[in-house]
Amino acid sequence: MNVDTPMRSFEAEAPHRQGLGAYMACFRGIVWREVLRFLYQRERFFSALVRPLVWLFIFAAGFRQVLGVSIIPPYTTYVLYETFITPGLIGMILLFNAMQSSLSMVYDRETGAMRTLLVAPFPRSFLLLSKLIGGVAVAVLQAYTFLAVAYFWDITPPWQGYITVLPALILSGLMLGALALLMSSLIRQLENFAGVMNFVIFPMFFASSALYPLWRIREGSPFLYELARFNPFTHAVELIRFALYGEVGAKIDPTMTPVEAGISLDGVLIPLASGELLDLTHLVVVVGCTLLFLGAAVYAYNPSKGLIGRRGGPGGGNAG
Repeated sequence: MNVDTPMRSFEAEAPHRQGLGAYMACFRGIVWREVLRFLYQRERFFSALVRPLVWLFIFAAGFRQVLGVSIIPPYTTYVLYETFITPGLIGMILLFNAMQSSLSMVYDRETGAMRTLLVAPFPRSFLLLSKLIGGVAVAVLQAYTFLAVAYFWDITPPWQGYITVLPALILSGLMLGALALLMSSLIRQLENFAGVMNFVIFPMFFASSALYPLWRIREGSPFLYELARFNPFTHAVELIRFALYGEVGAKIDPTMTPVEAGISLDGVLIPLASGELLDLTHLVVVVGCTLLFLGAAVYAYNPSKGLIGRRGGPGGGNAG
């Protein structure tokens, strides 16, 4: 009698027999684990804030006179340099928190904790999405803490901006977190994480509009401008920037040329009742990249098809 076939059948059908309560309990457990890990690692909380605050208080003060910012959407007047880089620094918090989650995934794989998670009787996509949401919840908490500190530095967006920026933070956090999940399937050891910092995180951050507007990048280096324009992190930063001022995209006069409007010819535009156009490029890119990265991460963690499976099973360890 072949006992393997009934066992495989039971394992295949087990996730479908789980009720909504079981899914919610699993979801709460994974998210709460991420929150508790963050709360007990207080140095992680402070290090996540120190990095952007150093840029805000020191770097911005030193370059305020050098890097002037013209009147560009969503700003209706000239703004100080520290006001301009605030959305970029929020993006920095989301980016580095996502990479921290990637590092924790590699650590869990080395210690065997990930094996316990991935063999649970739930769809692997649900488990990864739950862990992703847990990481995003921590990142959003860090972002609002940074905004609270920046408020006392006289960086005061409209009060409704603190509410309208929340969906942008969640979407951007999901995109960067999904990218981190995908990267965690490629990193085999903790020692390799330094290479990820040098070749992924820093290029994404510096080749974006986080620290300087795209028009200024275009004046200095057209090649770097093209890199920044196709950088998903640029679109995440701009989405946060517009959402912080209660907008989802730039309002463009249809009589303006794309160059005058500061958008590309392939921008996603919709007409408004006032006759203007609304540029939704940033929103579309962030949502599209989120779905792409998350789908690739789920595939990579598939035990039979993905990269983790090729390394020896759910934990990613070598079989022999």
